Amino acid sequence: MNAFVETAMLVVGFLLIIAGCYGLIRTYHLLKIVIGVEVAMKAVTMFIVLAGFINGKAALAQTFVITVIVIEVVVAVVAVGIAINLYNNYGSMDVRNLKKLKG
Repeated sequence: MNAFVETAMLVVGFLLIIAGCYGLIRTYHLLKIVIGVEVAMKAVTMFIVLAGFINGKAALAQTFVITVIVIEVVVAVVAVGIAINLYNNYGSMDVRNLKKLKG
């Protein structure tokens, strides 16, 4: 890869992280928060792949990315399960209602 592609991937990655963090801070809707986390994690996986290609260890980077994707899916499924429970109990997915949940 040339320097232009590496720089472009870094810029896009940082923009994705900023967009994900903006999605986390801007809303109280639990599904939008999960989407923000997913966007930020996609940038992290892109950074891992970029670091692997720069260091010449692409196979190792791809292994780490697969591990990150599996962990990311587990976190997303648990968060969506909490969101569904929140919606069933209160009729909205506002995270401020999480304080009221008992179990």
